[in-house]
Amino acid sequence: MTIQGDVLADKYRAVKSSLNERGVRMWAAAEARSLGHGGIKAAAKASGLSRRTVERGLNELAAAEGIEAISGMAPEVSRRSGGGRKKLQAKDSSLLEDLDKMVDPMTRGHPENVLRWTAKSTAKLATELQIKGHIVSERSVASLLKKTGYSLQAMRKTKEGGKHVDRDAQFRHIAETVRTFHAEGQPAVSIDAKKKELVGTFANKGREWQPKGSPEQANVYDFIDKELGKVTPYGIYDLKHNIGWVSVGIDHDTAEFAVQTLMRWWTEMGKALYPHAKRLLITADGGGSNGSRVRLWKVALQRFAKETGLEVLVCHFPPGTSKWNKIEHRMFAFISLNWRGRALATRQIIVNLIGETTTDTGLKIRAALDESTYPVGRKVSDAEMNALNLTWNAFHPDWNYSIK
Repeated sequence: MTIQGDVLADKYRAVKSSLNERGVRMWAAAEARSLGHGGIKAAAKASGLSRRTVERGLNELAAAEGIEAISGMAPEVSRRSGGGRKKLQAKDSSLLEDLDKMVDPMTRGHPENVLRWTAKSTAKLATELQIKGHIVSERSVASLLKKTGYSLQAMRKTKEGGKHVDRDAQFRHIAETVRTFHAEGQPAVSIDAKKKELVGTFANKGREWQPKGSPEQANVYDFIDKELGKVTPYGIYDLKHNIGWVSVGIDHDTAEFAVQTLMRWWTEMGKALYPHAKRLLITADGGGSNGSRVRLWKVALQRFAKETGLEVLVCHFPPGTSKWNKIEHRMFAFISLNWRGRALATRQIIVNLIGETTTDTGLKIRAALDESTYPVGRKVSDAEMNALNLTWNAFHPDWNYSIK
């Protein structure tokens, strides 16, 4: 907009609240006439009126002054109350009802409606309404949906599956045990494996700042690179110090890999932070390589306890509640944010991106590549289980136990 247009717009904003419809039209016409050539366009843009409406205002001014009207148009008076084009729902009484049944068929008594099984776009809704005899456009459908309380919404992950009767009791047990360990100066960690990541120039969700028109290039197809393969980041998160360790494994995610990561955390970080530690608390999911039913997990923990001299207490989260594990939203979430929109081209890049992850609350992470192999399918005999120095907790021993 020109300087002249800006001035005109400022003048309009100053007077519009005191003008009715006819007053706005007359003001715009007066300004247009005073500006001369190009005045109609400028006044229309400043006031939001159409050129035709400004011309009508000029005709009204001309008629009042006894001057011949322009463009052969007759003067127009201010619209009477209730005038103007009728709303669609006023002209078509069944339109809203039919639209409502299409958008929300399960609660409106039409569970077999065809649109329940298709994408309910405004274009498809408009087509279906037109088939029913309604005169309506895609744009009108969008406007009606907004006015009746609908909006575009994404799916939200809230359903956790079956809720165990002792779910909340286990949460309280975990919280109380963590508080006890912290009060005694003993280490308490949250552990888990992050999802496997393809290594190579593959597209990664998210965006980052790049020179305009120069996005990072990525493969069109996500076919695994046979040489680079996938990696599994396995993490140990210190619940008290807000620091973590991540081993980036190139082989299978097994219980032995999980416990080896725990050992690297203890050797590289934990022992220095807790020089007088006697016990270690582990909070973990109920499934995966560190699952509550995995025998090899307990056998590997026995070796860890023997080598470190620590008594290891384990508290598993109930089934279907893995998102409550602290490591998920205190560490893994920020790792994902740090590498969003970037290709994880090499294993070392992945290690570096994890190690560079920080937050305003002081999160620090150390990461290293684990190139060891961890075979799958190893069976643990009853004799090996019976040889463990394992104590089951009185409350839910399937979720809570200790190994000395």
